[in-house]
Amino acid sequence: MGLFDGLMGNASEVPAGEAQQEFGALLTREERVEKAYKLIRDIFLFTNKRLILVDKQGVTGRKIEYLSVPYRSITRFSIETAGTFDLDAELKIWVSGTAEPVRKQFNKSLNIYALQAILAEYVLK
Repeated sequence: MGLFDGLMGNASEVPAGEAQQEFGALLTREERVEKAYKLIRDIFLFTNKRLILVDKQGVTGRKIEYLSVPYRSITRFSIETAGTFDLDAELKIWVSGTAEPVRKQFNKSLNIYALQAILAEYVLK
């Protein structure tokens, strides 16, 4: 991910194997990372069981919040593709019990349709 994309708040894809190694302590024995994305310091992981949002907080990033969202708790989601003048693609995920969606922006090079496909595969089971 380029510095400019990071400053603009755009996420980029991280290799699944790399994320599996780094966050293996958070995963169950039968859980595997399907897709992973990094947004400046934060990471979100799509596993075969749930969505995990990793929020590094503070100046040093030593304090970390791990939000685990089982796919069955996702009530709906939407994607917005990047356009000619709007260079960001956006993902919105609504979780039961919350009014506002989780929002993430991605750079134009990310295949937002692949991201939607993985969500659909697990949410629609």
